[in-house]
Amino acid sequence: MSLPIIFCIDDDAQVLRAITRDLKTRYRDRFRILSTINVQEALESLQELYNKGDAVALFLADQRMPDMQGVDFLIKAMHYFPETKRALLTAYSDKESAIKAINEVKLDYYLVKPWDPPEEKLFPVIDDLLHDWQIDYHPVFRGIKMIGYQYSQSSHEIKDFLAGNLVPYQWLDIQSDQEGKKLLENNGLAESDLPVIFLEDGTYLTRPGLVELAGKIGLNPDLQLQEVYDVVIIGAGPAGLAAGVYGASEGLKTLLIERRAPGGQAGTSSRIENYLGFPTGLSGAELTRRAMTQATRLGVEFLSPQSVRSIEEKDGYKRIILDDASDIVTRSVVITTGVDYRKLETSGVSELTGAGIYYGAAMTEATACTNKDVYIVGGGNSAGQAAMHLSKFARNVYILIRKDDLTDTMSAYLIDQIAAENNIHVVPRVEVASAYGAEKLESLDIRTLDTQELRNLPADALYIFIGAKPFTDWIQMHIIKDDKGFVKTGRDLKTHADFPKIWKLKRDPYLLETSSPGIFAAGDVRAGAMNRVASAVGEGSMAISFVHKYLAEVK
Repeated sequence: MSLPIIFCIDDDAQVLRAITRDLKTRYRDRFRILSTINVQEALESLQELYNKGDAVALFLADQRMPDMQGVDFLIKAMHYFPETKRALLTAYSDKESAIKAINEVKLDYYLVKPWDPPEEKLFPVIDDLLHDWQIDYHPVFRGIKMIGYQYSQSSHEIKDFLAGNLVPYQWLDIQSDQEGKKLLENNGLAESDLPVIFLEDGTYLTRPGLVELAGKIGLNPDLQLQEVYDVVIIGAGPAGLAAGVYGASEGLKTLLIERRAPGGQAGTSSRIENYLGFPTGLSGAELTRRAMTQATRLGVEFLSPQSVRSIEEKDGYKRIILDDASDIVTRSVVITTGVDYRKLETSGVSELTGAGIYYGAAMTEATACTNKDVYIVGGGNSAGQAAMHLSKFARNVYILIRKDDLTDTMSAYLIDQIAAENNIHVVPRVEVASAYGAEKLESLDIRTLDTQELRNLPADALYIFIGAKPFTDWIQMHIIKDDKGFVKTGRDLKTHADFPKIWKLKRDPYLLETSSPGIFAAGDVRAGAMNRVASAVGEGSMAISFVHKYLAEVK
């Protein structure tokens, strides 16, 4: 955390040097001393310091400056830092102006020049002012600030992106947070500019795209795209992260590409309780953080957010074409793109997605559900974990399922936990028929399957977990998939009619190898995968052992 600031302005350079020297002698271990002779520079500094969230403990301003009187400068400074202590530097003849300013700008003190010796005439005054400031001072958040509407699709997308990439930020709802309104006003911004991201250096972005935002917060590395990678891993879920860790630790030049945020669907889980080695469980975000730290330490290069458009083969190398048309050359590829949530094709859902309706856990929106009624569609483990997490905030959580109970789709430990929570209610044999709302979700039509009866119920949020489909539509080359779009690998390929026409090597495909030699698949994207975090991690690490075998063949 940076030190609070003592800010000095005086157009007399000699006087400014003297007071800066004295202040640094006494306070430099506890405060930053900033000084300038230029009023315009001082005003620009106020804006920058305010946007960055810096704390200013004391303003010292000379009263007689040609461009602006000290009192007028302090009036402007009060607009940005109303709690900061204010003192004027005056000549003896300006005492009446200083006394008058006590009422005008709530001046805390005036100092008559010269102040020698400072031990008697300067430091005791400054000590008292700083002591009083410290008593009332409440540290403000230093870091990325985001201003937007709570029920906005674009705001939700950015919040989800920042949280998924483990980037800390402060959320300011423009409709309820005065600080957010003041930030907009002081920077000449309007609500039409939302969402607005204030960065740590005091600059800001209006309505940014994810790629633009990622570049500003340091997520995009400077890749040496002319180099040839040993392995490129597409997708940073548990399988991809495991592949990255093992690839880099075993000396392979490794690149990991992620289209949104690391962790995949597992990364959004509020609590994973069946992962080996964590008896009390851990969140998906914590597992992702640990894996990212480990991968980075071992030398994995990351590119995020960036989507892969296609994979091409030329002269034994794989050429990965990105959405921005740039390309990456690699000797092998591991596809770990996982799955996407299936969309609920119901009236009103698409229009309100991100504005009260969310796919997956959307943990960034959980606090907005405090003391409200929340609905969950789906009966799998992800739905159960989300219900447990949301029950800490919501007044009631309703789990809507088409079956009679949860026993066929959810782990027993989660069913027991849900049964023990008084504000979680399982509603069997129903479906969502329609969603309604103007700017955000307001109500749902719930249909009872046995009687087809419709009930319209008030709803503040709807979380959807209705299964998943593989994220493989982007794969255009000769990689065999099953009828659901999952990538087939290993011996399962031999049952496919097109396999003999595609596979031309004398050996059989390795266990996790696709129908294209040197391209492997691991985790949920692979046909026959177990859909568990532990199995995805195992497959990701196993894929690297097959990468080694393949690379040994083509040397």
